[in-house]
Amino acid sequence: MPGGSDVSTSSAPFTLRPARAADVHLILSFIKQLADYEHLLDQVTATESSLRDSLFGSRPSAEVIIAECDGEPAGFAVFFHSYSTFRGRPGLYLEDLFVTPRFRGRGLGRRLLAALARIAVERDCPRFEWSVLDWNEQALRVYRAVGARPMDEWTVQRLEGDALRALAAEAT
Repeated sequence: MPGGSDVSTSSAPFTLRPARAADVHLILSFIKQLADYEHLLDQVTATESSLRDSLFGSRPSAEVIIAECDGEPAGFAVFFHSYSTFRGRPGLYLEDLFVTPRFRGRGLGRRLLAALARIAVERDCPRFEWSVLDWNEQALRVYRAVGARPMDEWTVQRLEGDALRALAAEAT
């Protein structure tokens, strides 16, 4: 995996491996399946070209782990480094984790989280964080089972579209 540890592991029936540029079609498919599950498919604007550039170009923005079962795509995790000024070190941020319906309930989500936790520890990251939709009870159960806790005192803020462009215009 670029800039870090190899996550290739194999224990029946799942195999985890770093994504390759040849996987962009699969990655986009997983993104669309996740967006459909979250009722947000209309918001997907990613393309194979944009994924190839942002994940495998000269300055990758994120990394991807692909999960397979007997060679069949089973899920993925997309992650990148965040930064903690209080800790003075980078953390690991999980952007997306998705397991196809056929492979749910078999421990793959937990395995992907464990692989990411291992990367965080190996890279000396003091924390590993992610966001989850509050209605996604299945994911919340998995996260609680691994010891994750909600950050109730923090609220995610987002600036996009016209509001993002308007604020950016103030910087000129």
